[in-house]
Amino acid sequence: MMGHVSAQGQPGRYTRSFSGMTGALIVTVIVVLAFVTWRGLFRTDVDDTPVAVDWQESVELAEQADLEVVHPRELPAGWIATSVDLSAGDDPRWGMGVLTDEGRFVGIRQQDTSVDDLVEVYVDEEAEAGEDATVSSGVGDTWQTWSDEGGDRGYSTELGDEALLVYGSAPAEDIETFLGLLTR
Repeated sequence: MMGHVSAQGQPGRYTRSFSGMTGALIVTVIVVLAFVTWRGLFRTDVDDTPVAVDWQESVELAEQADLEVVHPRELPAGWIATSVDLSAGDDPRWGMGVLTDEGRFVGIRQQDTSVDDLVEVYVDEEAEAGEDATVSSGVGDTWQTWSDEGGDRGYSTELGDEALLVYGSAPAEDIETFLGLLTR
């Protein structure tokens, strides 16, 4: 059966009222909201467990590229590496992000740049230098400390032309534990 045809043989126009369109729109919105609500009732909680990355593999790759990257000998029990950043070539750099057993962040950055530049990017533009800290590690024992108003802190040293920064929101004792595990 064909659609409505007028007496002149032209297809007829269906009359659409504003209230009819508004009603259809409201019904559509209700159906979508009902579906989203129904789906939400049966959905399990989103899994936000951090995914561990194989940081040792990145260290091995760096060594194969003749880069001496500073890394921990191991991670303390319950700590997991969640990110790595390794770049060889004209602008070599190394970075690693770790979550402590209490979910607090500790990161390390090693790059051919100034300590001030690393502190500005990874701690805070307004970070203030503090007292030197003595923490024995396979990299060195004296570290310049940094902090910002938000509670982030950093520990830096220079390795030849490269700057090394260990930083994070973790308590100082956790960051210092990490420092003590560092080696080249």
